[in-house]
Amino acid sequence: MKVTLSVIKADVGGYVGHSSMHPRLIEVAEEALRKAKDDGLLIDYHVTRVGDDLELIMTHTKGVENGEIHKLAWDTFMEATEEAKRLKLYGAGQDLLSDTFSGNIKGMGPGTAEMEIEERPSEPIIIFMADKTSPGAWNFPLFKIFGDPFNTAGLVIDPKMHGGFNFEVLDVYEHKKITFSLPEEMYDMLTLIGAMEHYIIQAVYRKDGEIASISSTQRLSMMAGRYVGKDDPVLIVRAQSGFPAVGEILEPFAYAHLVAGWMRGSHHGPLMPVPFHQANPSRFDGPPRVIAAGFQLADGKLIGPRDMFDDPAFDEARKLANEISNYIRQMGPFEPHRLSLEEMEYTTLPEVLKKVKDRFVDVE
Repeated sequence: MKVTLSVIKADVGGYVGHSSMHPRLIEVAEEALRKAKDDGLLIDYHVTRVGDDLELIMTHTKGVENGEIHKLAWDTFMEATEEAKRLKLYGAGQDLLSDTFSGNIKGMGPGTAEMEIEERPSEPIIIFMADKTSPGAWNFPLFKIFGDPFNTAGLVIDPKMHGGFNFEVLDVYEHKKITFSLPEEMYDMLTLIGAMEHYIIQAVYRKDGEIASISSTQRLSMMAGRYVGKDDPVLIVRAQSGFPAVGEILEPFAYAHLVAGWMRGSHHGPLMPVPFHQANPSRFDGPPRVIAAGFQLADGKLIGPRDMFDDPAFDEARKLANEISNYIRQMGPFEPHRLSLEEMEYTTLPEVLKKVKDRFVDVE
């Protein structure tokens, strides 16, 4: 039986400010998905959150980009938004760019990552969910997981992985994609993916075509043409038996690499791996957080989640993230703490620059 795993997220209202989520919103979402499961639309579901983002994890047999599943997610977000408005939560429904569903949730604000797979005898999956950052945050760990033998021993010693993986890279400005075969095209790919806000790793495939990972690549600001909130991406990674081991998948997050986002979606900061209960970014609305929910799929049922970052082995990464935050915050509005002007084009900065643009004079 083929199973589809859909992870769809949206910011429907923050508690307090952008720092966390009121429990009532999770209850609303659970009620909606429970009914969908009882009606036979879903095999299983899990509702969680990271920071102020509501995360819907669903399994079904409808395939990817299915209208019924996307409408379920949309309606759930709308119900949660109404509850957020009743509670006067901050930014209620800020990720929802329309009042009506158009048949597919893509392009309407929420982030989506979906894959259809044939379940293996054992199907471990890790779902990463981040807050106060953008989809480019996954470039570094995805390269490490599927392309770096210093991170992933299986690339060297596992015959099923020794041939490497194919990486699908999206140009978010030109709306084009390219596929690189690693290891032979590693250097070509690195010339692009180091520009994490321009070129984003969208999916990774084994050389036999089997999907290994899928990420959300939606850029809210580019959809709306203005700053409407942060993108807060999700990522699904399959583990073991021809894919990287669970420990190899988690290993890149032991280093708090710099990502774009943080305060007002306008600053670079360290991505801090945290257990579920610490996913409440508050210092300068951050620093950016990532959680990791581990599941075993069993006939489409979600066995889990296991909180993969609830481990003292990641204490040093959290400490490093705080040290980096202390350092980079001292730069205030100066780059590289603040994003480049190209990235700031989609924030509120252009409105401020209008005040001075007519005062520039030619230089002889």
